[in-house]
Amino acid sequence: MRKFLVVGSLLLLLLSGVAMKRIRQNVRLSGGLSQTFTVAGQTREALIFGKKSNVAAPLVLCFHGHGGRAQHAARRWDIHSLWPEAVVVYLQGLPGVVGITDKEGRLPGWQKNLGEQDDRDVLFADAVIAQMRKDYQIDDRRIYAVGHSNGARFVNVLWKMRGEQFAAFCSAAAQGGLMIRGAVPRSLFALAGERDPLVPYGGQVLSLEVARQILKTDESKAITKGYLRTVPGTQGTELATYLHPGGHEFSPEAMPLVIEFFKRHKKP
Repeated sequence: MRKFLVVGSLLLLLLSGVAMKRIRQNVRLSGGLSQTFTVAGQTREALIFGKKSNVAAPLVLCFHGHGGRAQHAARRWDIHSLWPEAVVVYLQGLPGVVGITDKEGRLPGWQKNLGEQDDRDVLFADAVIAQMRKDYQIDDRRIYAVGHSNGARFVNVLWKMRGEQFAAFCSAAAQGGLMIRGAVPRSLFALAGERDPLVPYGGQVLSLEVARQILKTDESKAITKGYLRTVPGTQGTELATYLHPGGHEFSPEAMPLVIEFFKRHKKP
């Protein structure tokens, strides 16, 4: 009898823990608005967190990894809670782009190169920014983009094609490489894991050399604190690198650092 009571108590604790986790996740998503957009004949979706205000707010566009969901990114990244003054939009990708583990392109993702998929995702970002300017008081000098994996690669596409609209970018577990050559100087927060099984760490670190060239960083003024290294660049820009011992994940402890980084930078 005692054995059954112990087992029952443990099961109850387990179920309670699961229930509490779901409650916390639901709290993180409370206040979000699901919105659809028609872009180039396709229906696109986004999850929006923002407050109507007479004070101009920063805008953050968020791009999940290949096979991901906007809702999952909202739960994991929780940018809208970390920066409640901002309008935060988690955009949803579409199938059609081949991924590292999705050779047929059946899972939702983002274009990886300029002109791919007729720039469907660049046009989606354009539409979201335009709509947010209508629906909220947006500070045009404080528009940012953050992405993970395939979403990070797309953030670099935006840097190359729409860099003049943004104040800073964050790319985790994928970088822009040669594609971003000639992009306008914009501050970048880049993350890479030494044990990344999908996107080789060495290639990501090498890719950051292009960002250093764009920003004309002064390595003699670099500041290192833990895994974070920040280097000033031209026109008030900054290159922050968070090179950690983990894998392909977006290190959760880094997100508050990303938000502080964004807060430091406005479009010239």
